[in-house]
Amino acid sequence: MSLSVALIGATGYTGLEVAKLLSVHPQARLTIATARADAGQPIASVHPSLVGRVDLVLEELDADKIASRCDVAMCCLPHGASAETVRGLCAAGVRVIDFSADFRLSSLDVYEHWYKVKHPWPERVGQTVYGLPEFFADEIAKADLVANPGCYPTSAILPLAPLAKAGLIETDDIIVDSKSGVSGAGRGLKLGTLYCETNESIAAYAVGSHRHGPEIDDLVGRIGGIDPQVIFTPHLTPMSRGILSTIYVRPKSDDVVGAVKQVTQCWRDCYGEQPFVNVVDHLPATAHVAGTNYVQMAARASGKRIVLLSAIDNLAKGASGAAIQNMNVMFGIDQQVGLN
Repeated sequence: MSLSVALIGATGYTGLEVAKLLSVHPQARLTIATARADAGQPIASVHPSLVGRVDLVLEELDADKIASRCDVAMCCLPHGASAETVRGLCAAGVRVIDFSADFRLSSLDVYEHWYKVKHPWPERVGQTVYGLPEFFADEIAKADLVANPGCYPTSAILPLAPLAKAGLIETDDIIVDSKSGVSGAGRGLKLGTLYCETNESIAAYAVGSHRHGPEIDDLVGRIGGIDPQVIFTPHLTPMSRGILSTIYVRPKSDDVVGAVKQVTQCWRDCYGEQPFVNVVDHLPATAHVAGTNYVQMAARASGKRIVLLSAIDNLAKGASGAAIQNMNVMFGIDQQVGLN
């Protein structure tokens, strides 16, 4: 099998990661890459690290052309704009993996409240599979459209969802404290992500208002069959890539040390057959997973709470690596192909 892939919105960091991963994937190749402002330019002129690796000229978006030449499209556009494009691609018969938040949430009202736009394709909200193969592989395999997860939510859902489902933790008091590298803010020019603003500093942002908060609530609730209450606070750290989430939960048991052992065993039972989830004895760090599609998770006792630690690469397992993993599942390819 040789899949042909279209990359929609190829000029950002996630687009670059997709192009790199596809350049070494033995069963897929990048056939079309689109960009509105840079159409007509070689993709390697926008991403010089692709010189000698990807020899494509950026094109204008044409859904019919993509449908005639590609098996799947990866859409790396902002919310709102992405849904419009995805709708056209799906109508043309292309299977799509969407990087935006447009199809991740269950509720249209929640989406429109948090994203402050009218959804261009409301019929698909709550009717699109969420792209975590660790939980939804069967649905992903049959899907015409997959909502690629958010980076922060991936780092929180993977440790929390099995514990909520197993009834090991109180779900009305979950605290998620996450630190992200600057690439999570995208490649566009913004004051808050300039070198002089981020270097030698760490700062919280969007406290109580980050759009990934409801995504964590939604998916932990969906998988766990509960209605969780999550406080989510993101922080920007002076590194290029990576996310470390430190999550504070209260165990149902008074024996916190024993509960940590239960948590670890629950993870091992849930993820034993999953190739990219590693339950580790050491404390996870972003350097341990940089450039990979792996997540490392560990648990520790602290007073009456359990501290869950989760590390991912925000551009890999948090975005482009997850998209390749989803593509593999959609087309019956082993999940690890092109990602090891």
